[in-house]
Amino acid sequence: MTTTSRYWTAVRMIAAIGAASLVAACSGGAGNTGTGADTGGYPDQNITFVVPFSAGGPTDTVTRMIAEPMAAKLGGKIVVQNVEGAGGTVGAGEVARAEPDGYTVLMHHIGMSTAPSLYRDLGYQPLESFETVGLVTEVPMTVVARKDFEPATLQDLVTYVKANAGKVTLANAGIGAASHLCGLLFQTAAGVKLQEVPYEGTGPALTDLVGGQVDFMCDQTTNTSGQISASEVKAYAVTTPERVKSLPDLPTTTEAGLPQLQVSVWHGLYVPKGTPQDIVQKLSEALKAALADQKVVDQMAKLGTTPVPAESATPQAHRTKLQEQLGTWAKVITDAGVKAS
Repeated sequence: MTTTSRYWTAVRMIAAIGAASLVAACSGGAGNTGTGADTGGYPDQNITFVVPFSAGGPTDTVTRMIAEPMAAKLGGKIVVQNVEGAGGTVGAGEVARAEPDGYTVLMHHIGMSTAPSLYRDLGYQPLESFETVGLVTEVPMTVVARKDFEPATLQDLVTYVKANAGKVTLANAGIGAASHLCGLLFQTAAGVKLQEVPYEGTGPALTDLVGGQVDFMCDQTTNTSGQISASEVKAYAVTTPERVKSLPDLPTTTEAGLPQLQVSVWHGLYVPKGTPQDIVQKLSEALKAALADQKVVDQMAKLGTTPVPAESATPQAHRTKLQEQLGTWAKVITDAGVKAS
């Protein structure tokens, strides 16, 4: 079994464990769900966490990690539902149209800030259609290449791709994927336009990279750490201000000479616009409790990430991050001339 296969097997095992234990003890039966009702008894029925991506992927796995401890803090029951399609916009759209009563919650990643620039007919707007609950985690990304790729350092890579732009292949997991976005940033920072090779997901893209069918790509540490440790790929840098503990010898992009390439895959919780603020606050407090749970900390560490600090798991910190990221990605995507539909 390859390292890639072992990684995805581990992820699916974690997801399966989470699916089997999604529920903390339920504090009561179904009750009034109207938005005008007294929210003092919230929750009095199941809460649905919508993940707009497939089961077993990184976002799904992170969601299942926090579902059980959040349910325990709330004194209710959380069920995770995968509603995939169109780069996460199908599931996000369903939540935007849901009743604003706190019983439908969205977990989304960096794609929430890129969708308005990528899609011509989105059907919702991140700041206008949702209430932010809090940030969850930020997963670093890495710049990796096939192990026999000629450039030895990140600076060498920039020089090489500029001289060979027509021949170099840059893989990604599809338009709007984190690997695609990081690749766009790389091209902007390096001042070059490369031949991009989109795949239907990170798994096949990384498999072809390991097999030498494509030259290089950006992707999350949750997907590349195993291959880097096993020397199945050549690693150039991590795209965060600080080095990753699980990859201590891998320099940051700033250390490696490309400080403009800074990106991480951040995740956050959302509820429909108009959800009562006391419910938003209850969800935020439950999120903080979950992120402080040692089991969650340990599980995230295995995937190469950490929970955000308590001050980031708040509605205001989340909204500030979203506003900043919307502006950042609008410029990058507009300059690149990329559209998903």
